[in-house]
Order: sequence, then C-alpha cells, then structure tokens
Amino acid sequence: MKSRILVVDDEESIREFLEIMLKKEGYEITLAEDGQKAKDLLTKKTFDMIISDLQMPHVTGIELLKHVKESYPDTVFMLITAFGTTETAVEAMKMGAYDYLTKPFKIDEVRMNIQNALRSRNLEVENRSLKKELVKEYSFQNMVGNSPAMHAIYDMVKRVAQTPTNVLITGESGTGKEVVAKAIHYNGPLKDRPFVTVNCGAIPENLMESEMFGHKKGSFTGAVADKAGLFEVADGGTLFLDEVGELPLTIQVKLLRAIQERVIRRVGATEDMKVDVRIIAATNRNLEDMVQKGGFRQDLFYRLNVINIKTPGLRDRRDDIPLLANHFLKKYNERLNKNIGAISAEAMEILKKYDYPGNVRELENMIERTVALEGGATILPESLPPMVNTSSGRKMASSNEIEIGDDGVDLDKVMGQIEKELLIKAIHSAGGVKKRAAKLLHISFRSMRYRIEKYNLGVVGDDELDDE
Repeated sequence: MKSRILVVDDEESIREFLEIMLKKEGYEITLAEDGQKAKDLLTKKTFDMIISDLQMPHVTGIELLKHVKESYPDTVFMLITAFGTTETAVEAMKMGAYDYLTKPFKIDEVRMNIQNALRSRNLEVENRSLKKELVKEYSFQNMVGNSPAMHAIYDMVKRVAQTPTNVLITGESGTGKEVVAKAIHYNGPLKDRPFVTVNCGAIPENLMESEMFGHKKGSFTGAVADKAGLFEVADGGTLFLDEVGELPLTIQVKLLRAIQERVIRRVGATEDMKVDVRIIAATNRNLEDMVQKGGFRQDLFYRLNVINIKTPGLRDRRDDIPLLANHFLKKYNERLNKNIGAISAEAMEILKKYDYPGNVRELENMIERTVALEGGATILPESLPPMVNTSSGRKMASSNEIEIGDDGVDLDKVMGQIEKELLIKAIHSAGGVKKRAAKLLHISFRSMRYRIEKYNLGVVGDDELDDE
C-alpha cells in the first residue's frame, strides 16, 4: 500500500512542489494550507506521515506536533523550517518530531529523509504489534490445558511474573518450558523489555563465551568488529537459558559471576560492564544429579533454582489432550489454509491412549502432519501416524502370523511390513529420540532417517530430540 503523507504549509508553492515530488516517489499526498485544516483532516483520515511548516497562522507547526503526538502517536512528524529557525526545529525533535527539512530544499536530501522516517515508523508500528501479539500468545490464560497440573502452572506463573527472582523450569523435552518462560516474562513488569533466548546446547563451546558476553575487535581470529553478547542484548529484560544443563563448566563459572555481581566482561576487554538481567533457565536433565557427579556447579544451581517450576509430561495430563489437539487443529487449519472440521471420536480416543514420549511438541507435530496430509473434512484413525495406531492397540501384521499358502507370499511386502513395525517399536522404545532408536536397531542414523521417510512415519520425535 502507498504511504499516506499530509503536507501542511501556508505557502502554495511549497505545497505544490512537495506534492509533485512525492507523488513521483509513489506516495499518496494530501494538502492542507494551515494547522487547523490539518487537524480537521486528521479526524477523517489516517496518515503515515505529516510534513508541516514551522511558522503558520492559527495553528503553528509546534502546536500541530503536540496534537499529533497526543492523539496519533503512530504518525511520524517532520518539520519544514527556514535558515535561522533550526534551533526551534531541534527543540521540536525533542518533543517527538522525527527530523526537519530546511528551505530551500535539496531534493535528494528530502527524498532520503522521508524514506528513512517512514521506514523507522513502520518498524516501530510493527514492533508494537508484535509485542502485543506476544503478550497475547504467551498470556497464561491462553496456555492450553484445564488439568490440575496446568492450573498449578498458571498459579505459579501469575505469582512469579511480578517478581525479579530467578526461575528454573524443569521437565521432559517438549513439555512447553519455553512457553512457560515467555508467559512469566510477558505477564510481568518486563513485558516491554527484551526476551532473549540462548540454546545452551546448540552453541559450540569455543564460541559460547563470545555469544554470551560479547567480544572486542581483534580479540581472536575472526573477531573483525566489536560484538555485543546476549547478556547485553537482554539488558533490562529477561535472558532465557534453554538447556542450561549443557553448559560447559568453564562457562558456568563466568555465568555465576554475571548473575551474582551483575557485571560481564567481553572477550578481549579490560573493563567490566554492568547489566540488569532476569534469568530464567530450563533443562530436561536432573541438575541435582549432575551436581553430585561434578557436571554442574552447586553454587550456580542454587542461584538458578530460586523458584522451581516443573512442567508435567503429556501422559500425566491426558485430559488436556483433546483441548490441545483441537487447538493445534485450528492453528494448522489457518496456517495451511485447510478447513478440517473435527477430529473423530475414535481418532481422539487413539490420541488419548498414546504415551507421547515427545510430549506436547510431538502432539503438535502429529496434528500438523495430519492436517497437511488430510484430504477429507474429518481426521479419522487411519489419518493418524502409524505408530500412534500401533501403540494404541490397532495391530499391524506380525511375522509370527504369516503363513505361506498355495499362492505364496509377496516377500518384499511382508519384509517391508515387518521392518516398518520394528521401526515404530524402536522409536517408541527410544522415547521418540531417533538416534537412540537407530542404535537399538544397529543401523546408522542416516539409514534410520531414510527408512522413516520411506515408510512415511512422519515426525514421531522432533529434530531437537535427535541430539542427545
């Protein structure tokens, strides 16, 4: 859509000049001969930008600026001024004007200033919109589940969100630990501040310190410029340490200092930097066992585990499965432009009986896959992935049941059926972790992936679950 610009100036020649120039640039232009006329137009139409003269009769540019900032904060404001009045224009910028244009105009300068102003305005509007959506999405009221276990989570989120206390979220993979972390952040006083996630298991050890704390130019090979670390990026907000149990001991020492003393030091720097960051950590590992075995610092554990929230496995809140399944059905209907009306009662019973080694994440992946492949108006049992049907008691052919009659058997088909059944059993036994399932079958991980695709088993685990 064309950006809408309102040009306000009591000089007709200025209005006409800007109208001709800006229309050539593709903008939609409206003209007003004074500030009062501009105020009247604002009640009837929205504008992305106002370019206004500073000195005008009736309502001055400064008065119009105050009105726009109070009533139309999403509209970017730019002043027109002559030589000798730039001091007033600078004061206007302190009041919220984006910039000012000086007469006589330099066309390239005007063009560039307007482009930059509109780009800045659009980014601000987009950021505000995204923040509103995040607050809505991660509001604890919108976390899906009505089981006692989930009500306990809602209550804890509500209380913890209002405090700056560090939180440790524990639970199996796929139970929604990051969703809980975001709910804490976006329901508290820091909701308009940064929420920064670092996956502690995904960053190589030799890069971890630089990623967390930043570095100075030339501090190591490849450090071609100064770089802010994630602590600096999160300053004033929340730093979410996902899979904190994967942190190497060398980084644990530096993390402990950052939390205790609220200071960090970039790699290659000689001075400390103050930071104010709330820490929320999450792990699917038993940190207390790791402390006993020397794999995790006890002092860091106590710093992180001020408040503990344990996210329940999906098999421990089966009553929530229909709510979650229908929630994901609606989500992927919209995302994939489908119109599947419902999940059949039989299919829902099968979903409720499955153990979900990958928890909520596995259920979501399962519904996404089913919605993507479903051609009908209802999800039926046969629409679900094979392993769900098998584990729920819907038997597949077994090699013990095969008899060779007068017509013989299709060996390739039978062997394929057996291979498929064994793959499903191995994945189920491995808790959805495909690397572990491959080891159980004494095949390579690449071979495992090939067979999963060959038999269209879908995403029975998750790529994140592949890495142990």
